[in-house]
Amino acid sequence: MRQMCQPVTLTNRIDKSIFNGGTDLLCPSDVVSAFSACTIGGNSAINAGLYFQPPASDWDDYHPEGWKSADVKDATQRLLDTQPSIESYSLDGKYYMQTGYDEAKKWLVDAAGYSEVSFNEEPDNKDMVFGRPVYNYIDGQRGGPTRTYLQNALARSNFHLQTGVRVKQINHINGAASSITVQTNGSSKNIRLSPSGRVVLSAGAIASPGLLMHSGIGPQETLKNLSSAGAISSNSSSWIVNPSVGEGLFDNPNTFIELSASTIESYVQDYNNPIPADRVLYLSDRSGPYAFASQTSAFWAYMPNADGTRTGVQGTIDSSGHGEYVNNNTITLNVYGTSGLGSAGSVVLSEDGNFTPGPSSDVYYSDPRDADSIAQFIHSLFQALPASTPDAPAADGLTPLNLAQGSTLDEIRAYITTYSDYAVGSVQHWSSSCRIGKCVDADTKVVGSRNIHVVDASIVSPLTVNPQFGVMVAAEKGAERILDTWKSGVRISL
Repeated sequence: MRQMCQPVTLTNRIDKSIFNGGTDLLCPSDVVSAFSACTIGGNSAINAGLYFQPPASDWDDYHPEGWKSADVKDATQRLLDTQPSIESYSLDGKYYMQTGYDEAKKWLVDAAGYSEVSFNEEPDNKDMVFGRPVYNYIDGQRGGPTRTYLQNALARSNFHLQTGVRVKQINHINGAASSITVQTNGSSKNIRLSPSGRVVLSAGAIASPGLLMHSGIGPQETLKNLSSAGAISSNSSSWIVNPSVGEGLFDNPNTFIELSASTIESYVQDYNNPIPADRVLYLSDRSGPYAFASQTSAFWAYMPNADGTRTGVQGTIDSSGHGEYVNNNTITLNVYGTSGLGSAGSVVLSEDGNFTPGPSSDVYYSDPRDADSIAQFIHSLFQALPASTPDAPAADGLTPLNLAQGSTLDEIRAYITTYSDYAVGSVQHWSSSCRIGKCVDADTKVVGSRNIHVVDASIVSPLTVNPQFGVMVAAEKGAERILDTWKSGVRISL
């Protein structure tokens, strides 16, 4: 049950200007204290549409029995059959904004020893690989669950979509849900479940745990605070105490590195004032620079740890600069930490009396090893660049501008862990706050409940790649497991 705040949907264009705020597609501050979409399709309706298949190791190393790579193989194929992953996004078959791609390939493949691959053809290969991004676009426009699964659901006679509804709480007795309380058109009402009904939360990795807490399901101290304020029942026997609700909240720690070369031609998408020829190219043929979200290349590696584990690291290169570095010869490298990081936070409720769910302050770099791994990754990349400084740029090749090519490991570590416009940024890849085997069981049922499920990014452990593909696999697999248990004919008696 997604918390729908606006009865609208995003246009099918791929428009990153949403990240500047100022739109009613985003959740109000009293719904979730983070950047999140409250519209049909959720965050899939506003993101860049990057659609990388996770390597099998993400399922095998970080998910419990029943959710290993062999277990999700069929779910993955069903997803690809419904929503293909594409590398060629412009309908004229051409690639655009390629000067940055060419320089990145020269740096990473020719100098650093990365292999150039097709990520769709080699999804399990995420070590020292470079290539073109893959997307979930359909016919030059935004794809995702709204364009695919929702359309299939709307064709069913037993499906009803209701917008403009905010779910306030699940009403349950000892974990058996009988109804939900919603707010719509300025008033509250209860929607009853059938005797065999289920509640499935899909409000995202911050809002879903928050909704469980507001329903008397979560860490004991949180439930005590809600009860003291009269926000939930004071009868603790009706609670489901589960410390794993909201625990393990993850987002990729992000660092922007601004890169410059005389050969680069930056491109900034401006939907309010596009270059006329590019505007015509997109509107007439769904082709050109506006047919994708401006990421021109991506690459991955793993950094080994002393205990034999490894930390995933990712780079994504955009078509223009950022912050102070926006001249015509500049592009932006986004460096992420991904799978295997030790840092994680939790979903906490605000202390202002509204009890709005949001991230705790320890999501990024609470485990010092993570900063070491990412700093080593950046340092190794810089060794493959020609010597340069921002004031004395390389004659041939890329020059880092905001973090000098000759920076030491300690200097890089200090830079990436100090808040700035370029470091410790949130990329809004929230996940892992209601993990399988702790917060929910292998059937996605909330531990301690009888008919309450969570199926969204909350249940997915941190992945090596951008999370959208993996979350949709989890939805396919979660639906499969819920349907299998539903066939047992379990009825809820209150």
